[in-house]
Amino acid sequence: MGAGISVFAAEGETAEFPGLGDIPEGCVASVFVHLDPVEICRLAGLSRSFRGASSADFVWESKLPGNYRYLLDVLGEEDRLAKATKKEIYARLCRPSPFGGGAKEVWLEKRTGGVCMVISSKALSITGIDDRRYWNHIPTEESRFQTVAYLQQIWWFEVVGEIEFRFPPGTYSLYFRLQLGRASKRLGRRICNLEHIHGWDLKPVKFQISTSDGQHALSQCYLDEPGIWIHYHVGDFVVAASNEPMRIKFSMIQIDCTHTKGGLCVDSVLIRPSRSRKVRSSVPNGG
Repeated sequence: MGAGISVFAAEGETAEFPGLGDIPEGCVASVFVHLDPVEICRLAGLSRSFRGASSADFVWESKLPGNYRYLLDVLGEEDRLAKATKKEIYARLCRPSPFGGGAKEVWLEKRTGGVCMVISSKALSITGIDDRRYWNHIPTEESRFQTVAYLQQIWWFEVVGEIEFRFPPGTYSLYFRLQLGRASKRLGRRICNLEHIHGWDLKPVKFQISTSDGQHALSQCYLDEPGIWIHYHVGDFVVAASNEPMRIKFSMIQIDCTHTKGGLCVDSVLIRPSRSRKVRSSVPNGG
């Protein structure tokens, strides 16, 4: 059967077989480069060499986006983390962090290292937002920004935004996070007031995205699912290189003035590496 299974210790002697702890740390680290961060952290507890390999700078540098120093600069963390290990930097960037006066947040996906961003409704240009007859900013625990823009009624519905940022190379999707109805809590239970919802079944909402390098996408859909937060896909864009910032403009409009529309909460805009198209939020303040 071969020598690999025919080695027996003589009577009174102790057999010593190689274990996980005998694998050189450098070999383990070379394997970790090909695993995702979550898998690396799970394996770190197997042995001392695995634990040491899981902290190797070259392992975590391979997980960080190429422009991670730019992200640290945007967050004002470059000086504070100048002597940090790459693992510490990765862990820091995985925590959602505000910038732009607190109206935006950016973070890395833990498993992929992809850059995600959320932009609050307060950082968007909303037609009529300063007129209380049409819009109100209402506090809610269902937004990571603790507030959403609530539309009571309006003829001309238009929400526009813009961001200039150095995203790492890749394909990204942009979404508006919306909800028909106004949620609140009564006796500890979530309820959703649907009384102001109207007009969204008559004409579709038109979504649009364009980039400074000439990319453009259009989509449209009816808003017809009250009481739940939904990420409505606007479009995708491709970043070829991260050495120059890309300007991204996006909007959603419903400007048919033959009817009013209302009862809509606008929470935020989400930008993340491309995956699914339409995502319902199972977590109240999910990004």
